[in-house]
Amino acid sequence: MTTTNPSPSPVAPTPRPRLAVWKFASCDGCQLTLLDCEDQLLALADAIDVATFREMSSAVVAGPYDLSLVEGSISTPQDAERIREVRAASRRLVTIGACATAGGVQALRNLADADDYLAAVYATPAYVASLSTSTPISRHVPVDFELQGCPIDPHQLLEVISAFLAGRRPSISSSSVCTDCKRAGRVCVMVAHGTPCLGPITHAGCGALCPAFHRGCYGCFGPMESPNTAALIHQLRVLGMDAGGVTRVLRTFNVGAPAFRDVPVGPADPNRHSQQERDRPATGAADQRADGDAPD
Repeated sequence: MTTTNPSPSPVAPTPRPRLAVWKFASCDGCQLTLLDCEDQLLALADAIDVATFREMSSAVVAGPYDLSLVEGSISTPQDAERIREVRAASRRLVTIGACATAGGVQALRNLADADDYLAAVYATPAYVASLSTSTPISRHVPVDFELQGCPIDPHQLLEVISAFLAGRRPSISSSSVCTDCKRAGRVCVMVAHGTPCLGPITHAGCGALCPAFHRGCYGCFGPMESPNTAALIHQLRVLGMDAGGVTRVLRTFNVGAPAFRDVPVGPADPNRHSQQERDRPATGAADQRADGDAPD
């Protein structure tokens, strides 16, 4: 008598991690950085399910999500509510770009009367639902990692995505732009030519692009970990910049970052602004711009 072995039951495929990308108040440049990865993005698409990414597709898949990338700042009441919904649906949440990590250039409104701007631009300001400030995501919800830049670096972005999906710590340097210059063997534009440069206090990630063309760093990647802003301001004043000039170079892409905003620039100090209380992160938010703890 012959017996036949039953066919093994088919094994259900392991579900792939789900990625979501969200836009708030921003220019879309950091989302475009991900799209510009091209070949690397195709390889990434084989390893994950892109559930929501409106810059790439109109398809929207409901959560939960293993990883959410958030671009943009919070500048409207609707966005303040929406980011809480995104956080609730996301196992991990990473903010990308200067808008999401520091409020962006639109955080200049924090230093003025936003109602005056509304009245100057709109015939009926009452129709515009807008907050008086532009604030980073960490002011509203806990954030697992902050990737700085305006725009972000594509290699750093891919590293962060790979690290979180693999459950390891992202390998992102916490050093300054000066370190990149030294590694590339470039002459310091400030020492050699007296060119004002924010490289000593700016987070690395751009490859020291501006100093490579004999121009000072503009601070696109925001403050490095523990920057000595006061010492650099002193040197900028030695180079001949007045208080107004120093204020202007610090009030650009990352004007909302306390390390760029809250340090006195001179006797007449228009850069000083009491926002420490408004900058307090959401309860439980992780301060992980560069050296955050490894994901669980």
